[in-house]
Amino acid sequence: DIQFGNLERPTHWNTSWDWARFEVCGHKWADLSEGDYGVSVLSDSKYGWDIRGNVMRLTLLKGAINPDPDADRGRHRFSYALYPHAGDWRTAETVRRAYEFNVPVQSAPARAESAPSGGDALPASLSLISPDVPNLIVETVKKAEDDDSLIVRLYEAYGQRGSASLTFARPVQSAVEVNLVERETDETRANVITTSGQSVAFAYRPYEIKTLKVKL
Repeated sequence: DIQFGNLERPTHWNTSWDWARFEVCGHKWADLSEGDYGVSVLSDSKYGWDIRGNVMRLTLLKGAINPDPDADRGRHRFSYALYPHAGDWRTAETVRRAYEFNVPVQSAPARAESAPSGGDALPASLSLISPDVPNLIVETVKKAEDDDSLIVRLYEAYGQRGSASLTFARPVQSAVEVNLVERETDETRANVITTSGQSVAFAYRPYEIKTLKVKL
């Protein structure tokens, strides 16, 4: 797992390049799969991985003399998890499970109130933003820098292309695609974004990072 995507690496050390690259950087997960079965390791704060053959290792502490003799000294607290699954990591939705492991649901007490006269009660479930396909990951939701619009940044995680729809908790007044600094460009204007009710629809490419500016 890397930011906004993932890399597939060999599990052998057949070349001098592979031998020298005994450990690689990864973020929230690593997976080792064959045709119909696999195992993912999820991590909340450790980023050194290596796999050789059928052995997967996650570096928990680093105690090398160079370049930093004091690296990782002190008390540490970290979590990791094993996630065996059928099929490959896409079928198992390992990306989503890793996000759930790193950002668990938080609960808070609230006072239950009846709906006002003529009003609607809260539904059984409610989400600010819901994509309709599992391979789109909503990475960032924030207020726009120059107005009160909502900035939604998402990426395609499976290496696939297609079309998708985001459903919001409130009706959508307008939506445009912008770049990473929240500006419209000729390139972003060329991408068709359509709105209908509470939904925003668009097409996406493999591993594409897409930023939408939405006004609710």
